[in-house]
Amino acid sequence: MTRPLPQPVRIYRVGGSVRDELLGLPAGDRDWVVVGATPEIMLASGYRPVGKDFPVFLHPETQEEYALARTERKHGRGYRGFEFFATPDVSLEEDLARRDLTINAMARAPDGGLIDPHGGERDLQAGVLRHVSPAFAEDPLRVLRVARFAARFGFTIADETLALMREIVARGELDTLAPERVFAEIARGLNEAHPSRMLVALRACNALGILIPEVDALYGVRSDDDDAGAYTERALDWSAQQRHPLPVRYAALTQELDRLTVAPLAKPSSRAMSSARRPEPVGAQVSTRAGVARAEAVSSRLKVPVDCRDAARLAARWHRKVARAETLPPAQLLDIIGDADALRRPERLDALVAAASAHLAAARGSAGAPLDGPARLLQEALTVVRNVDAAAIAKATIARAARGSGGTGAHGERIQSALRDARLAALRAWKRRNA
Repeated sequence: MTRPLPQPVRIYRVGGSVRDELLGLPAGDRDWVVVGATPEIMLASGYRPVGKDFPVFLHPETQEEYALARTERKHGRGYRGFEFFATPDVSLEEDLARRDLTINAMARAPDGGLIDPHGGERDLQAGVLRHVSPAFAEDPLRVLRVARFAARFGFTIADETLALMREIVARGELDTLAPERVFAEIARGLNEAHPSRMLVALRACNALGILIPEVDALYGVRSDDDDAGAYTERALDWSAQQRHPLPVRYAALTQELDRLTVAPLAKPSSRAMSSARRPEPVGAQVSTRAGVARAEAVSSRLKVPVDCRDAARLAARWHRKVARAETLPPAQLLDIIGDADALRRPERLDALVAAASAHLAAARGSAGAPLDGPARLLQEALTVVRNVDAAAIAKATIARAARGSGGTGAHGERIQSALRDARLAALRAWKRRNA
């Protein structure tokens, strides 16, 4: 059980929970700042330490985070180049001043009063993302955080904040970010209500061309009087409206890369970006091979999770054909099912159909265009393929090989060939019945 902290110690609720409360949003995790305490005081009161770089403690009952008020000083490049100072004389105002945006630099006093030294409530009402101080430019991760908040709330970015974001990019600070941290922020942005706003924000500060140059190159690529970048934005927002999981949204981000032709770009440094070779548009043509290669390049560079990588690869290869699945011959239906490994993992086929639906919705400019027909057809085709007795075919193939002169060394290939033939025959018969 926790014991009361000494009387001079003051506790304030800070950050996102205060912001969301003012926005009328459901309460999420609550964070607390403790002013006037030391680590020894926190430990003596029953709090459990968890912070490595600075003193953060867990309340023994609620498990909420309580951080000692602190200041920070930059001493190197990147988001790790900071020294933190947490002493009893650090004030709440000093702690709030080190935060990124005004909307995140508010606190609730113990009596419930709002403490807002940087105008966060005003910016919430105006729908503006504004930095707290020039120290904002010291942390390159804040470029991605601002883009993510734009995706969450649909807010605009203050001109002076956007200027600082451009400075961070121009200094090459994004090169210091670990790929896993980059993708973690991108993934969070993709999972927000308006993921297109993240792309808009990253482009506005020149960060998209550094982080995902393949997607940045889609802007300005024309196909049927459409801009491929805007097309991707619409697909992402439609996917968000459908509450698709992250692998589908990530696939929607990368599946239009088949509109580009040259080999995938290695990650360029921000300083060399002006001379980096950029992909060339292909007009109304698409190249599936180039699309798959580019999607794989993005996934490899950002070290994305396996489910996202596989969803992107499948969508890049098949999303256009899935959109017209009713016209596909049995062999291509079987190829889609096999490539998705849908017999073992049917959810991968569902993700592919969802990504293709986002593609079609973007093409139609529709608020909702699920591929009910193709989805139903592919599920029926999967059932047909699943009903083929693989064990019986394998047994018969081995028996035929034993009676012949081919020996037993190639059973695997023969079984696979016989199984494909049987599945194709079943799909052809099914299509004839439904013609």
